[in-house]
Amino acid sequence: MVQVCLNGSRGSADGAMVPLTPEAMAESAARAVAAGATDVHVHPKSPCGDDSLSPKVLAPTLAAIRARVSVPVGVTTGAWAEPDPAARLERIRSWASLSALPDHASVNWHEQGAEEIAAALLDLGIGVEAGIWSGTDGAARFAASPLAARVLRVLAEVTDTSPDTAERTARGLLTDLGPAAHGRPVLLHGEDGGAWPVLRLAGRLGLATRIGLEDTLLLPDGQRALSNAQLVAEGLLQYG
Repeated sequence: MVQVCLNGSRGSADGAMVPLTPEAMAESAARAVAAGATDVHVHPKSPCGDDSLSPKVLAPTLAAIRARVSVPVGVTTGAWAEPDPAARLERIRSWASLSALPDHASVNWHEQGAEEIAAALLDLGIGVEAGIWSGTDGAARFAASPLAARVLRVLAEVTDTSPDTAERTARGLLTDLGPAAHGRPVLLHGEDGGAWPVLRLAGRLGLATRIGLEDTLLLPDGQRALSNAQLVAEGLLQYG
């Protein structure tokens, strides 16, 4: 599986190719799926361009993307979108009012309130991607979690952005997770300078991965990527 991560926390300063409106996200998703992506991860944006967990922002984003693609669509629950854990939990519980829910949502296990967020998502019938970041206690916390066996998959997220050391960091993270990641599928990915080395490692190990403008703005040769579709097409070549 190759997931496309459409935008992440990036904004207009990162370039016009980063999709920020529901219509732009839908167009970018459609082109990325046509290029071979089989899953979509998106950060819904407020009119100001900030990541948002509001159902009023989530609904039009999901509707626009689903009108263009038939693959699963997931969203973030990152603490930066709502720093207060109690408020973040209430935001997610308010998604019950939506006529259509995301297929899955990522939960960063090192963040305060992760267990409660994951439980709320599961109660809504939304799959949980357990985000386990390198350089955090996420793997240890996930190993002790009673919800570990219920998540959709584990996102092994390599935060080491050095192309020289990201693969080594990725292998260390996978060791921390254990050989079977508590029985759940693993999606391994990197970011910025580490994105391509980690994607290639995922291919060699037979793990799912992701690529897109959230993770990198550059192609493997260092040229600026023109679109998510271009990154996905190149990612499939690199993935092997």
